[in-house]
Amino acid sequence: MASPASSGAAQVSRTDRTNPEAAFALVLCGTVIGIAGTDLVLPAVPGLPAALGGTPAAAQLVLAAFVAGAGVGLVLFGELGARFDQPRLLALSLFAYAAASAGCGQAGSLDLLIALRFLQGAAGGAAAVFAPGFIRAGFRPEQAVRFLGLLGSIESLVPALAPVAGLWLLRWWGWQGSFDLIAILAFVLAVLVAAMRSRFPAPARATRTGGYGVLLRDAVFLRYALSHAFTLGGLLTFVFGAPVVITASMGGSLIDFIIMQVTGIIFFAVSANYAGRLASRFGAERMILFGSAVSAAGALGILAYALAGGSWPALLAILFVPVNLGLGLRGPPGFMQAVIAAHGDDARGAALVILFILLTTAGGTAAVAPFILSGLPTLAGFAAAISLASVLCLLILPRLQAGTISAGTVSSIQPPPSTRSPP
Repeated sequence: MASPASSGAAQVSRTDRTNPEAAFALVLCGTVIGIAGTDLVLPAVPGLPAALGGTPAAAQLVLAAFVAGAGVGLVLFGELGARFDQPRLLALSLFAYAAASAGCGQAGSLDLLIALRFLQGAAGGAAAVFAPGFIRAGFRPEQAVRFLGLLGSIESLVPALAPVAGLWLLRWWGWQGSFDLIAILAFVLAVLVAAMRSRFPAPARATRTGGYGVLLRDAVFLRYALSHAFTLGGLLTFVFGAPVVITASMGGSLIDFIIMQVTGIIFFAVSANYAGRLASRFGAERMILFGSAVSAAGALGILAYALAGGSWPALLAILFVPVNLGLGLRGPPGFMQAVIAAHGDDARGAALVILFILLTTAGGTAAVAPFILSGLPTLAGFAAAISLASVLCLLILPRLQAGTISAGTVSSIQPPPSTRSPP
């Protein structure tokens, strides 16, 4: 039997071989490529019926199939990640994502493309599921929150920049260009992940049994998962409906929408990158509640403007700032608390958080759709209601207790009581 000293030396050796910064970079690239599966393809969708046959309505299923597949992939990789080696699964998922993307580029009919898009979406979900666990395992709690903020701020740029790149690819490479590029990038990234697999930090393992069922019954986990989903879901519901409202009801143009989006992304990115420092100083719980309240207040501000008869689209860029600012402040510490509340079941916990975001956004968008031509008051009302539900979750559901979890506890993110500001 090895002595304690030799066991400790072995542990140090294994730790020395890990490279959390490189692992973070690879996982970040994986999540960006996964998000690009929707936004990079977006400009090509209107031309698909002419290229492959079918109807414009069927072409929209190219987007819907990817989102549906992504939802299945989240749950699948959450379960697999709790059972098997996550770096190996990440490499395999990227190889599968590359193969499905290449297949999409060779599809000869719209129906086949829709089927392949479902597989592509399912294969591309691993990086998003595994990223929080890798970050939590590789960095100190305050660093992990900062890296989650960096991850979120970079991911937020993809919906703004990817369609521009997709339009360029469409002009020079045809509708297949975005799929072929994703296939190439995913394959290269899969090779890098496979080569660097031993350098990934080992994620935590669940300290209790029960899988998804126990998480769905855990009020503490649901506090953080649902509040995060409602804040982001409310924002995305507004974003998805804003182009129609701005152009059809407010007399604006897509330029007004783009200005609103870019302004919001800038403020989100800045606040998300400061969220870790603020959580270390004031405590994660306070930042989560404060950020949620700021985001909800911003949504209520837009609703008040709409009910007062406001019709100047340019003002939305200003009113939308608090919604994004609040999300940036609460997002990184909130996601980290959700992962911690999963009691080491990081993969399933992250999968459920992202799935809740997808379901909230899809549900909010579907609920708004029949009334979208009613204008800004209706859209803002739905978005504000969803955002307020985030604050309600935080006020009603129980929070994590300091010292109840062995690794990465909330107490290590919060400052000592003597340094906190008074309640």
